Amino acid sequence: MEAYLGLFASAFLAATLLPAYSEILFAGLLQAGYDPLLLLAWASAGNTLGAAVNWLLGRYLLHFQDRKWFPFKTDSLGAAQRWFNKWGVWSLLLAWMPIGGDALTFIAGMMRVRFWLFFLLTAVGKTARYAILLGAFDLLYPG
Repeated sequence: MEAYLGLFASAFLAATLLPAYSEILFAGLLQAGYDPLLLLAWASAGNTLGAAVNWLLGRYLLHFQDRKWFPFKTDSLGAAQRWFNKWGVWSLLLAWMPIGGDALTFIAGMMRVRFWLFFLLTAVGKTARYAILLGAFDLLYPG
């Protein structure tokens, strides 16, 4: 159980504004023989809930954007906001991207995207990413 909780925590942190990479732990646990579907579920849940933290920050903490500690710079927020305006809520399916994904989830909070829709689209995208990783692992290490 500790391995699954560790993966959950790693995936959670990776989806927030903190630098973390859950894919390495995901692959290591697959190699160690842990249940692939449970790993998929724990990683997806952690990553989706971590993105929800970004949504909350965007929704409620934008008035701190002029502070030095604020996690996004104006230009990165602007680029993510233009992307979001162009593609709308469907861009949340790409919230798993290593560059810009966290900003998209933050922007969704800023733009007051309904939480249930945000959560659903983000969960689909993040689960798909881990499913692709699982499939790639199976191709590389069959059996």
